[in-house]
Amino acid sequence: MFLPDEKHGIPRPPLYASAVAAGFPSPADDFIEGALDLNEHLIAHPAATFMVRVEGSSMTGAGIFSGDLLIVDRSLESRSGHIVVAVVGGEMTVKRLIKAGTGWLLKAEHPDYPPTLLGADNECSIWGVVTGSVRRFEKP
Repeated sequence: MFLPDEKHGIPRPPLYASAVAAGFPSPADDFIEGALDLNEHLIAHPAATFMVRVEGSSMTGAGIFSGDLLIVDRSLESRSGHIVVAVVGGEMTVKRLIKAGTGWLLKAEHPDYPPTLLGADNECSIWGVVTGSVRRFEKP
């Protein structure tokens, strides 16, 4: 069941007002809160946002897995602790940006991947801050 989008005429899935239990089951309410527009829910700055598909396992400790779609906002200023999409040595990567003393590094969230110290030898360009991800559990 999808509800029509009054603005664009695109069907949107309903958003139920009750939460779903991840522990013991509880009876579900039959109350629909409204229609859910994933663009409105996930994207704060549409003109500055892009999505990119993850390939690899270096960020599994942060809950980012190969095949996930990352939502990346270019309008946000990156800070230490943010997960960012960056270009290092001509290669695009997703890592956690960390302030380390007087410098910066890109840290993987998997023990098999060493951090990348940024500096004269590793020129880096931050493309944006990762604000969310989308993952499919099953393909139709």
